[in-house]
Amino acid sequence: MKAMKRIVLLALCLTLVLTAASAATFTDAHGNVIELDETLEAYASCLLLGADNAARKEETNLGDLWADALRWFAVSGEINNAFEEDDVTAGITSLDVDAEHTVALWNGGNLRADIPEGKFGVEALAQVLPYPNKVAVVYMTGAQLKEALEAASQGLPCTEETAAACAAFMQVSGLKYTVDTGKAYDRGEAYGDNWFKAASLSRVTITEVNGQAFDTEAVYAVITSNANFNGMDSSYMFKEAAQLNERSTITTAVVRDVVWRYLAEELNNVIGEEYAVPQGRIAIQ
Repeated sequence: MKAMKRIVLLALCLTLVLTAASAATFTDAHGNVIELDETLEAYASCLLLGADNAARKEETNLGDLWADALRWFAVSGEINNAFEEDDVTAGITSLDVDAEHTVALWNGGNLRADIPEGKFGVEALAQVLPYPNKVAVVYMTGAQLKEALEAASQGLPCTEETAAACAAFMQVSGLKYTVDTGKAYDRGEAYGDNWFKAASLSRVTITEVNGQAFDTEAVYAVITSNANFNGMDSSYMFKEAAQLNERSTITTAVVRDVVWRYLAEELNNVIGEEYAVPQGRIAIQ
């Protein structure tokens, strides 16, 4: 009996040692201490740009990757397991639109670090996004989506003076758009410290959505973060659209975890040459 107890104790100690060896902690921007699984590992065949405000100025390969992960989470059906219990009770168990009407928007200000070429772990994702963001769904009409992008692009072209406003600039998946910076942004009502609502729409043109013609009257599922859902930065239209469509919601899924799942399940833990350069989704003229 005593021998058996010693074996159990030894096994428990070994488990604790292995757990300690495979876990580390990261303190996010809100002061939350997060445990990271250091056994997770991926490989990047190229440098993915997020540091030095890179994703606030133009489309970047990291922006493409990040937005792709969010859209993948939605169209793959993985999001169906992440709705809150109250949402499920209310009948929200999947998206209300098909893949052709599903897009992802991620503000460049929430990409804070590069992912270097070579092997990397989950801490690299925590450095890119040092916030506890969760995945959210906002249902928008095409007209609302266009206004959201118009407002998000108001700081372009990005300079030292407009860098704060450019935090709202949207990296995207599932759509292509252009920004005509030769036209002045039509400032409406002030919104927060650095932004203005769009008094008219003239700078942004959405050229396609998932290979189809953009429709101002169609309803699109916009996959984004809880912060944008709640109106962060220039995202007043996200907040307004969410309030108008009660099926818009914030899920339980943590964005960093979703990105890692995309790397593992869709890319087999290898970020390949398809992300070597931006994929031509955003044109700034």
